[in-house]
Amino acid sequence: MSAILSADDLNDFISPGVACIKPVETLPSKQASKSDDNPYEVTTEDKVQPENLPPAEISLTDCLACSGCVTSAEAVLVSLQSHTEVLNTLDAYPEIPLNQGQNGITVANNATPNEGRVFVASVSPQVRASLAATYGMSEREATHMIHQFLSGPQGLRAGGKHGSGFTWVVDTNVMREAVLVLTADEVSESLASKDSSGTGITSDNLPKRPILSSACPGWICYAEKTHPFILPHLSRLKSPQALSGTLLKTVLSKTLGISPSQVWHVAVMPCFDKKLEASREELTDVSWRTDASSIESHSPIRDVDCVITSRELLTLASSRGISLPNLPLKPLPESFTPHFPDRALNSFLFSKRTRSEQTFAAGTSGGYLYSVLLAFQARNSGSEIVTQRGRNADVVDYILMSQDGQPILKAGRYYGFRNIQNLVRKLKPARLSRLPGAKAQVGGSGGNRRQPMSRNATGGGSGSDYAYVEVMACPGGCTNGGGQIRVEDAREASSGDKALMSTDSTGAPSKPSPHEQRAWLARVDEAYYSMNSDSEADNDNQVAPVSVADRESKIHENLQYWSELMGVPLSKLVYTTFREVQSDVGKSQNSSNDSNRVVELAGKIGGGW
Repeated sequence: MSAILSADDLNDFISPGVACIKPVETLPSKQASKSDDNPYEVTTEDKVQPENLPPAEISLTDCLACSGCVTSAEAVLVSLQSHTEVLNTLDAYPEIPLNQGQNGITVANNATPNEGRVFVASVSPQVRASLAATYGMSEREATHMIHQFLSGPQGLRAGGKHGSGFTWVVDTNVMREAVLVLTADEVSESLASKDSSGTGITSDNLPKRPILSSACPGWICYAEKTHPFILPHLSRLKSPQALSGTLLKTVLSKTLGISPSQVWHVAVMPCFDKKLEASREELTDVSWRTDASSIESHSPIRDVDCVITSRELLTLASSRGISLPNLPLKPLPESFTPHFPDRALNSFLFSKRTRSEQTFAAGTSGGYLYSVLLAFQARNSGSEIVTQRGRNADVVDYILMSQDGQPILKAGRYYGFRNIQNLVRKLKPARLSRLPGAKAQVGGSGGNRRQPMSRNATGGGSGSDYAYVEVMACPGGCTNGGGQIRVEDAREASSGDKALMSTDSTGAPSKPSPHEQRAWLARVDEAYYSMNSDSEADNDNQVAPVSVADRESKIHENLQYWSELMGVPLSKLVYTTFREVQSDVGKSQNSSNDSNRVVELAGKIGGGW
């Protein structure tokens, strides 16, 4: 969802916006009035019978997250997964008491079964960058501030019914690195399985070339609803948010001997669309639990229970009367940072040695494309990455050239829905009647006439020569997510920062201009890239950075260990599926149970599933 669109912009709550590609279907008209009604009769207003219109019904799957559309179902999801749900859950369940002994973390003997929760959180680097830009600090200081707020004695634990807080706060960069390595593997396998015809068709277990990134839920919603021919191209890998949820739920429930439902996971993300991702049916324990009887005995348990955005994190702090910048900008005491129950995965989740850099070349959305290029460059000695900018800054082509000037790999980056639509047109299969040599199917004339090749056909001059494309819905990337802190929010949060202040002729705060918004985004990007300077400071006191090959090997080793620990094939833990979504707006109530579910959920106060 673009930063120009947010929950604050919702104002109809009835139907999709005028630009929605899934408009509300025409409902059956009301029965005609009685034949004896006099069309010329004049009546008073109090005698007119009220018209009982059916309520608008939009299912969860009818929510399209794009910059031109907001549906009622999305409003429901946005409201249900909110800071209110976090506070309600913390007050509803006490923390499960844990003991840290020689054998690691265990559940205390005095723990009451099924009454408590283990609270865990995962935080994205874009959120930390947004907070860092707001309060004028580095990303590392923003990290300390978030940990102090979620887990420290002066944060959430200082209030609430039970004084509950989050036992573990995980950086999604860790699972992002796992996704980056697996993405490079996926592209390698796809290229290795290229058939002799060169059409880009691979085995059923691999996506079709060009492989399109699948970490952006707004882009996935768009593809699933409007262009099902794109689905075979989507990467099968879960996003870092989803993969973090799977790891936390699986490992903690296994090592602590509790149900996955007792592990409550909140993700702090830069965009509202991540709420939609968390509610996907594919991202529940059904995808990885091996005990069929356990799955049938309860409703699916989501890997991510709640998603809040950067702005909602500010609201969460305000609701508890906590000033974020006044929290200690230093690491938490050891008493508030217990080791993860599994020692091997503890070093994996909380070590900085496996992380790649957040550089300008990698971009602000995780560096999926750049990681693929670096992996192939490491395997081809002397190769060079050549960059070609497209029609705007959000369209860039990358070609990996061999030492003798031959192209090894071509990839692309497409940010923003306007550019995504151009990409989709390039990948759209040509109609049979427009293929060379095809005979006309209608009419008798011109039956043998050759039609010109469609510009959109998958062939020369289209997107078929790409091996991989990084696709993100937001212009500028994930630091520009719709849930990020805006200029006006930053003004309120740091009123003393004159660089953010802009007033009109009366001296009142004015609406930020496009120039101010671009300057603000540049400031967030600068904070995002500040992790590099922090990493350099760390390396001064630690070992040298890990090579690409060593990083890949270490991540493969940890992922395989996770699979063996759980007794679940790695494919069931890291891969997901996508499906074509059909709109059921305006159809009968019996055609969809989700419609009734949305109406029921919308009536709840304060959110909660």
